[in-house]
Amino acid sequence: MNILITGGTGLVGTRLTELLIEQGHSVWHLSRKAQQRGNVKTFVWDIDKGFIDEEALLGADYIIHLAGAGIADERWTPERKKEIIDSRTKSLGLISQKLKTLPHKIQGFVSASGIGFYGTDTGSTIITEESPAGNDFVAECCILWEKASEPISELGIRTTKLRIGIVLTDKGGALPKMATPTKFGFGAPLGTGEPFLSWIHIDDLCRLFIHALFTPSIQGVFNAVANNPVNNRTFNQVLARVLNRPLWLPNVPSFVLKAVFGEMASIVLGGNYVSNKKLKNETSFHFQFNDLETALRDIFKK
Repeated sequence: MNILITGGTGLVGTRLTELLIEQGHSVWHLSRKAQQRGNVKTFVWDIDKGFIDEEALLGADYIIHLAGAGIADERWTPERKKEIIDSRTKSLGLISQKLKTLPHKIQGFVSASGIGFYGTDTGSTIITEESPAGNDFVAECCILWEKASEPISELGIRTTKLRIGIVLTDKGGALPKMATPTKFGFGAPLGTGEPFLSWIHIDDLCRLFIHALFTPSIQGVFNAVANNPVNNRTFNQVLARVLNRPLWLPNVPSFVLKAVFGEMASIVLGGNYVSNKKLKNETSFHFQFNDLETALRDIFKK
């Protein structure tokens, strides 16, 4: 099959591309620049100018949407917030607009979303796909992100949205930042240490994207998290054990994190206990990594 990926050179897209190629599929990327990346064919698009190489949409069998500016990459100025939202929604708007006029053969569309849909801090309440949306910036971003995919579904294309938890990989994202202090013996829980972290190993996430892509019965919204969320304190304890380092320091106070990160501190101070019960009950997907320690030992090869 020909799989078109937006955001294909990002953290998840890079690993997903590798797995799809291993399975014998042709992987295409949409990019702002035309460049050859190994076996991956690159098509050019310009979201601001409303341009997309139509050949990409005409030849693709499936589309995976991962494009979007990193939520935690920079402080949340008003300009940065707009960039974060626009990078997700305008890109989807361009794709849906073009698909309306093209004789495409798209069989399925899978879009990333995030568990931030429910808000950055929902305490110990068990969150399902039926739980209400939050009212903070991250929730607003996810709500608009998912809404932007609705025109694609209205075209009759099977559409799936994966609300992704904290992605565990040593290649980027949250884990290397969390592990660095621990490696040097300065690891500590953040804030109260009580908020829950709902996580997923990057290989399980990529396998889930592929499973959702090629399983005709899968559509709608699913929480993309492993079985066992843990609180921040436990996460740091397991991380220290895997890295064979002490965890001696007291918790990092909330006011310190707020001073450093501003409004963005809500990401590390909050937490969600997210359930994947719908995924387990309504699909045949099986996780390889449901235990945090097993997942971390695989990532750090310990």
